[in-house]
Amino acid sequence: MSVATGASSPSGTPGPGPSTDLQGLARGGLGNVLGAAMAALGGLGVVLVVTRSLPQEAAGSFFAASSLFLILATVARLGTPTGLVYVISGERARGNRDIERRTLRLALVPAVAVAVVLGLVLALAAPSAARVLGLHTDGAELMLRLLAAFVPLAVVSDVALAATRGIGKMRPTVRVEYLTRTALQLLLVLLAAATDSVTLVAVGWAAPYLVSSILALRSFLALTRPSGPVRQAERRRFWRFTAPRSAASVIQIVLQRLDILLVAAFLGPQQAAVYTAASRFLVVGQMGNQAVSMAAQPRLRAALARGDTDGARRIYQTATGWLILLNWPLYLLAMVLADALMRVFGPGYGAGRPVVVLLAAAMLVATACGMVDMVLSMGGRSAWNLGDNVLALGVNVTLNLVLIPAIGILGAAVSWAAAILVNNLLPLAQITRWVGIHPVTRGTVEAAVLAAVSFAALPLLGRAVAGGAALGAVTGAMVGLLVFVAGLVLRRRSLALGALVAALPSPNGRRRVRPSCDADLRATGGRR
Repeated sequence: MSVATGASSPSGTPGPGPSTDLQGLARGGLGNVLGAAMAALGGLGVVLVVTRSLPQEAAGSFFAASSLFLILATVARLGTPTGLVYVISGERARGNRDIERRTLRLALVPAVAVAVVLGLVLALAAPSAARVLGLHTDGAELMLRLLAAFVPLAVVSDVALAATRGIGKMRPTVRVEYLTRTALQLLLVLLAAATDSVTLVAVGWAAPYLVSSILALRSFLALTRPSGPVRQAERRRFWRFTAPRSAASVIQIVLQRLDILLVAAFLGPQQAAVYTAASRFLVVGQMGNQAVSMAAQPRLRAALARGDTDGARRIYQTATGWLILLNWPLYLLAMVLADALMRVFGPGYGAGRPVVVLLAAAMLVATACGMVDMVLSMGGRSAWNLGDNVLALGVNVTLNLVLIPAIGILGAAVSWAAAILVNNLLPLAQITRWVGIHPVTRGTVEAAVLAAVSFAALPLLGRAVAGGAALGAVTGAMVGLLVFVAGLVLRRRSLALGALVAALPSPNGRRRVRPSCDADLRATGGRR
């Protein structure tokens, strides 16, 4: 069923056309990207403050402890954020608008219960955890115990915000998660770093979850109305989808954080600090991925729930082009300017340069694949997604155990890069075969070429002209930025940038309405 003709939901209510879906994606994605940019800068600021204010051993201890915290919080969420978006957005697409609160209840109660248990386990096992991770910094055990108290609050914040995204509202996530919590984290970490206490730094980093959990719940309640008790059929449907997604979400965070823990255990917290600093630019890019994916998730689910394959393809392909425009400049410049990037973190961090180059190359491939895991999950193939993640985790763990003792932090980078490729290329093959959706269009190819010329070819040419000096690469990147902007203007239709322009507020505070927007969207959508 084509959105070009106006799809109908099973309930008989008119479904959105191509402009509605993609302009909605643009509005949510644009707001999310701007918020994610602030969050990424704040997160990078935290890393800079920690690396430049604390000794490498203390910095590594903090990075290992915070990684363990995030793993535990993800385990406790039980995959409910994706389940909430899947169920709420799918039901709303069918015209059912009174299930939001009871769906949140059936997700939040068990998640918080597991979070409390895991927090208690971490508090009791803090001495053993510190010993296994090689954290010999003064106060490491106390740091782990204090972090344990905030695990349930992190779960409440994440789950409640996911429910608001299921409703189709991105603003609470931007306001609460990206802006408020990130700003508080940076401020409190900055203040705590002045005391030279890694324990206070950890508390300053975790304490904002108290604020974000309260604000997230308030935002959700303001958007919903009271509903009756949870029905048994709803409970079964929710957990049938969410259970495999729970394991997949745990595996994904383990893939992102396990290498830091293993580097700390095998090589010590100093090397963990270097590796964390070298891989933090990935987090900046991942924030961009997350921003666009969060906006796309409910719309992709709604399109697939309507049986609208063309609409889902259009959302996926357009989002992939935007992700390339957003993230390839970052990854390409990170590869070209890896030496200068590592010097920002302070003396002793230069050994991370090969890590930067290798991980950036892997992320170029991953970004070009688009949000493949989201297509699988929102299409109800969460078991497939789980299998892909299990295989990627197996590759990651095996290579880490072999390579970290042999070649140090470069081994961790090789392991993560291999897992990234497995976790993107395999689901790409699955969605191409399963539903006939792939990311390649004229727009995605043009986006990739434009980014490569602007932020790789021109900076490398500038460096060559300057005799290898970094200043030449920077000059080339500045020229490349001008070329990039000119390319965006000239190729705005094939890149579907008309939808983004339409999403911007006009000077009078209203949304712009552009009659040509549909033509811009059709220029990129649906080409197979």
